[in-house]
Amino acid sequence: MKLGFGLYRHMLNPAHLGFARQVGATHVVVHFVDYFNKGGPANPRQDQPVGELAGWGYAGDPQQLWTVQEMLEIKKQIEDAGLVWEAIENFDPAHWYDVLLDGPRKREQLEGLKTIIRRVGEAGIPIIGYNFSIAGVAGRVSGPFARGGAISVGMNGPLDAPIPKGMVWNMIYDPAASKGNVPPATHEQLWQRLTDFLNECLPVAEEAGVRLAAHPDDPPLPTLRGQPRLVYRPDLYQKLIDINESVSNQLECCVGTLAEMRDSDVYDTVDRYSAQQRIAYIHMRNVRGKAPEYKETHIDEGDVDVLRVFRILKKNNFKGMIIPDHAPQLTCDAPWHSGMAFAMGYLRACFNAVAA
Repeated sequence: MKLGFGLYRHMLNPAHLGFARQVGATHVVVHFVDYFNKGGPANPRQDQPVGELAGWGYAGDPQQLWTVQEMLEIKKQIEDAGLVWEAIENFDPAHWYDVLLDGPRKREQLEGLKTIIRRVGEAGIPIIGYNFSIAGVAGRVSGPFARGGAISVGMNGPLDAPIPKGMVWNMIYDPAASKGNVPPATHEQLWQRLTDFLNECLPVAEEAGVRLAAHPDDPPLPTLRGQPRLVYRPDLYQKLIDINESVSNQLECCVGTLAEMRDSDVYDTVDRYSAQQRIAYIHMRNVRGKAPEYKETHIDEGDVDVLRVFRILKKNNFKGMIIPDHAPQLTCDAPWHSGMAFAMGYLRACFNAVAA
């Protein structure tokens, strides 16, 4: 096992990289997508993106695929800070909106994803995390939900307000789209779109030495914003794995999301998929409650026994990376930094305990 740290696009600078190393990370996950791009006051850069019905912000340029050169420049910056670039998290919605929506540019965008995967492999980055979802991460609220009134995020109930045209994955890819809403898909249609994506891209990923790691749906509900979800129960991870037996078909295991799932046993789930050697890396956070009514907590106070999860991973010889994906903000001059430092310190204590 190794401890990592996740950084948003605007955090790719010496100060944040130095902070990650100082709190004990050896590896990093980079969100190459700028979720906050042109976003409003409901989505400030000081914390994780939450947003509103209008979405987080604007997706990137559909014509500008990530280049090897820009990745190598960032990789050098990461390595100069004493860290290893382990994964990129999420494709830009601008690069695959019609893969998700089964739209007219699907074939062109699949070829673009293959190009990105090859370039990621050429840059020596071993993992791309992704979330195959039309609605993305939506419906969350912020509030003083964690111990001592620390600000965290949660959900107060279901959200099925429709998605306006020009938006996918909670980001705007076409601000000039016609009025109206994205037509609802069925679960069967969404699974077929995922199958098309995996069968097209996994052979390229395997050849490039890149693993594609699927994040479960957060929040884990059968539908969100009137659209179907894929992995909203633990057993649906197995359905995804069974689509294609490639060694590059892996999971991004989000323990907090697993804990939010109704009728789930987070320990059994982690055990099941880590024993299959299918987990590429892990998001570790804690929550209280089940979707659609749950709240994120400090790492040591929620429904999950984090040390028990570490022990399961140790038993199954998990060699991947564990990161605190996000944490409540503490009441001080550096709310995000202090919250993440507390979470990282707790994870490091668990890491040392199982290593001993």
